[in-house]
Amino acid sequence: MSAPAGYAVAVGVATCATLAALTSRSAGGPLGPVRYLGAFVVNEQPVLAGYWLAAATLLAAAQGDLRGTAAWMVATVAVLMVAALIVLVMRALPATSVVDKALDHGLGVGWRDGIGGASSSALTPRHERARFLWPLHVRRHDVRRIAGIRYGEAGRANLLDLYRSRSDSSPGELRPVLVHLHGGALVMGRKNREGLPMIYRFARRGWICVSPNYRLRPAAQWPDHLVDVKKVIAWIRAHGHEYGADSQRIFLAGASSGAQLAAIAALTPSDPRFQPGFAGADTSVSAAIMLYGHYGPGGTAQRIPPSSPHAYINPGAPPFFIAHGESDTLLPASAARQFAAALHACSRAAVVYAELPGAQHQFDLHHSIRCTAVTNGIEAFASWVLGDGALLLPIPDGRHRDQ
Repeated sequence: MSAPAGYAVAVGVATCATLAALTSRSAGGPLGPVRYLGAFVVNEQPVLAGYWLAAATLLAAAQGDLRGTAAWMVATVAVLMVAALIVLVMRALPATSVVDKALDHGLGVGWRDGIGGASSSALTPRHERARFLWPLHVRRHDVRRIAGIRYGEAGRANLLDLYRSRSDSSPGELRPVLVHLHGGALVMGRKNREGLPMIYRFARRGWICVSPNYRLRPAAQWPDHLVDVKKVIAWIRAHGHEYGADSQRIFLAGASSGAQLAAIAALTPSDPRFQPGFAGADTSVSAAIMLYGHYGPGGTAQRIPPSSPHAYINPGAPPFFIAHGESDTLLPASAARQFAAALHACSRAAVVYAELPGAQHQFDLHHSIRCTAVTNGIEAFASWVLGDGALLLPIPDGRHRDQ
C-alpha cells in the first residue's frame, strides 16, 4: 500500500525544515535567504516541529492510514526527525554558558558583585520556563501596552508603542527605559513584531519599554531612519516622565537593521547632522544592545553621511552588549565579531560580545532557549550598567522579584 499523501507531505515539510536547521552554518551564497526561511523557526522552536510531527502521525493513525510498508517508512522518517529535533535542542543549551562567559570577558572579574552575585543564568523567571512548551505566546496580561503614541510628523511611521507593568509597586518612581528598534533591512518591519519576549520581560520587571515605527525605504532615504530614532529619544526626554520613564536611564536596543540604527544612534549623541529641527535635544543613551545586527561593509559605506556603525566608533561610546548567531545565514557572525573587536579596541566603556552556537537570524522572535539566555544576559548587563542589582536578585524561595 502507498503512504497517505497528506501524511507524507506533512513529514516531508518538517524534514526539509529540520535538515535546513541542522546544516545551516553561516551567511554567504545565494541560498542564504532560502536557508534562513526554511530553518529559523525550527532552529529556535524545535518543539513546534515536534508538535507538527506528532499531530500528523496521530491523525494518520486515527484514520487507519499507517498500514503498509510505505506508510511505515514515512513514520520511521518522522521518528528520525524527532531525534534530529532533540539534537537541535541540545545544540541550543550552551547559549547560557556562552552568554555568561561573554559577560565575564566584557565586564571583567567581579562584575557579579554589582548585581548581588547572581549569574545571568539564574535570572529566568520560573513561569517563563514553561513557555518553551508553547513559545508563540509572548504577550502578558500583567503588562499594559499603550499603542500608537505619536512622536513625530511622519504619520504612521512616527508612532510608538509603550509597555509598562500593570502592577507598579512604587507609583511615582521613574523607571529605566528600554527602546527596541525592529529590523527589516530598512524596507519593512513594524513596531509590534520583534523582540516581544524581551520587551514583556523588562516591562514586567518594572521598566518602561518603547517600540517605535520609523520611516522606511523607498519613501524615506538614509539618514531619515536614524533621524526618527533620534526623535524617539528626544520624545522620551521631553514626555517620558508622563508615563513614569526616567529620561536619564535610556537603553537603546535593535535587531538586524534596527541594530545598525541603534549602534549609530548610540555612537552619535546629539549629533546635529541627524537632528534637523531639534539639534539642541540630548539624544545620548546609557547603553546599547545589538541583536543579530547589520554593521555595514566594514566601515567603507559610500553613503554620505556613512551608514556603517564602524564609521562612528569613538572612545566615548556607551557600554555595548552584542549578540549574534554563529549560524546566521543572512548576516555573517564574522561582521559582528569584527565590529565588537573594533569597538573594544577604541571605546573606554565595556563591550560584551556573545556568539551563540547554532543560532540563526531572528532568534528573539519567540520564547526559546537562546532567546531566554540572551534576555537574561541583557538583564544582567543592564543591571550592571545601572549599578542596581535590586532589579534582578532572586528571592530566597527561588522565585524572582518582579517590579
